[in-house]
Amino acid sequence: MNVIVSCGRKFHAFNLAEQLYKHGHLHKLLTTFYSKKRGCLPELREDRENINLKNVRANIFPIFIDVLLSKISFFQILDPGQISNKLFDCWAKNQIDKCDILVAWSNAALDTIRRAKSYGAVTIVERGSTHILFQKELLEEEYYKYNLKIKSIKDYYVNEELILYSESDYISIPSSFAMQTYIEKGIDPKKLIQIPYGVDLTNFKQIQKEDDIFRVIFAGSLSLRKGVHYLLKAFSELGLKNAELVLIGSVSNEIKSFMEKYKRYYHYIGKVPHLELYRYLSQGSIFVLPSIEEGLAMVIPQAMACGLPVICTTNTGGADIIRDEKEGFIIPIRDVEALKAKILYLYENEDKRKFMSEEALKRAKEFTWDAYGNKVITAYKKILHNR
Repeated sequence: MNVIVSCGRKFHAFNLAEQLYKHGHLHKLLTTFYSKKRGCLPELREDRENINLKNVRANIFPIFIDVLLSKISFFQILDPGQISNKLFDCWAKNQIDKCDILVAWSNAALDTIRRAKSYGAVTIVERGSTHILFQKELLEEEYYKYNLKIKSIKDYYVNEELILYSESDYISIPSSFAMQTYIEKGIDPKKLIQIPYGVDLTNFKQIQKEDDIFRVIFAGSLSLRKGVHYLLKAFSELGLKNAELVLIGSVSNEIKSFMEKYKRYYHYIGKVPHLELYRYLSQGSIFVLPSIEEGLAMVIPQAMACGLPVICTTNTGGADIIRDEKEGFIIPIRDVEALKAKILYLYENEDKRKFMSEEALKRAKEFTWDAYGNKVITAYKKILHNR
C-alpha cells in the first residue's frame, strides 16, 4: 500500500505521514514547509516528526505569497489565503504519480484529487471540521446573535468543498459529532471515515503545579467559533476567590469587545510555542473549551495528557474522548449556566477534581498518534480490500 499525503499547512498531516512512513506505506508527503528538509529556515518551525526526507516534497512559494499579499492592504480583497491554496493545489497536482491512495486536505485538494483519480488512486478528503454548510450556518447564526458583522465562509470555498465531497471517494473526519453533520447534509455514511486525533505524550506531559490557585485554562484561537465569550461571562459571574482564568492564543477581531468588557476577569498569555504549551497547561486546575463548532479539538487530549479535567461542549467532538463525569464534563453549546455549574463543582470538590485528573492522564494514553496510525492504516487497507 502506497499513500500520498497532500497538505499545504501542517495540521496533523505530518503525524499521519509519520505513521504511514513508520509502517512502510508513505509514498510522498506534499507540503509547503518541513524544517528538517529546509535547513536554511529552521526558525519558522521545529518539526519533530520522523519522516525520511526522500519522501518529502516541499514548496514554500504558496506560503511566501500568502504572507506577502497579507501585508499589502490593496491585495486583501483578493483573499491571499485562497490564492495560496490554489497555488499549492496546482503544484501538488503535478507531484502526483502512481499510488494506491491520496489523502488531501480539503482547503487545497480539488486539482490534486482529480489528478490522482486519473492514476486510478482511491481519493480521501481530509476535513478537520464539520460539514461546511453546517459550519457556515452555525457560525453565521452566532455572529447574528451578537449583532456583529458576519464573517461568512466565502461562497467559492463552500462550492469547492461541496464538489470535493462529491468527487472524492471518501471523507475523513475526526469525531462522531462531525460525522453526524455530514449525514444530516446528505452524505452517505459509507463514504465517511471517522478516526479521532492523537496526542504526542513525549511533548504533552504533566509537570508540577507551582501554586494552589484554582486556574481555568483556555487554549486556542480567541474567537466566537471557540465560544470564548461564554467562558468570559461564566467566569466573571462566578466571582471565585483564589481563582484565575488564563487565556492562551491569538485574538480574533470579533472577540475584542468581549475581552474589553471582561478585562478584569482574565489573564491573557498570548500565543505560546506548541512545544512549550504543556508548561502552561500543567499550571492549570481544569481546562475549558466552550466551542460553537469544531471537528475535534486536538488541544483536548493535550490538556488531558497534562492532567487536566476537561469541560467542553458537544460541538468540540470531545465526547469521543471524554467520558462525562469521568475525565470531565460535556455540556451544550451557549449554555453559560451549565458552564458555571461545572466550573463551580470542580472548584468546590477537590477530591473529584483529583480523581478526574488521574482519569484524564490514563485516558490520554489511549489516544496516542501510534493508536491513530494503527486505526488509519486498518481503515485504508479495508478500503483497498473492498475496492
